[in-house]
Amino acid sequence: MRFTVDDDAHTPPYEQLRMQVVDAVRDGRLAAGSKLPTVRGLAEELGLAANTVARAYKELEADGVVEGRGRAGTFVSAAGDPVEQALQAAASAFVDTVERLGATTDAAEAAVARALRARR
Repeated sequence: MRFTVDDDAHTPPYEQLRMQVVDAVRDGRLAAGSKLPTVRGLAEELGLAANTVARAYKELEADGVVEGRGRAGTFVSAAGDPVEQALQAAASAFVDTVERLGATTDAAEAAVARALRARR
């Protein structure tokens, strides 16, 4: 798997890298258990600071897309579709907040729709 970064894009390099990994996992180009390049190696290949790649990997790990195995490296998570898992966790947390606020289902759905439209 080859990654690229567009220096002229408005999206920060770490986010470009993070999204490329997410997309590759979703469409099967990166299968569960696949090893990602080392932080230093990928940073050097892309002409980025190691901290930039490390941030992308850290966010991917927090989302459950990848798992760090110490000196062995960073691997695509083997526990199902990590994107679906992260979406479900976010949805569950949102439902907890809706219930705590005593909001209706209609109000909650409308809030999500507004938030999604605002990001487009």
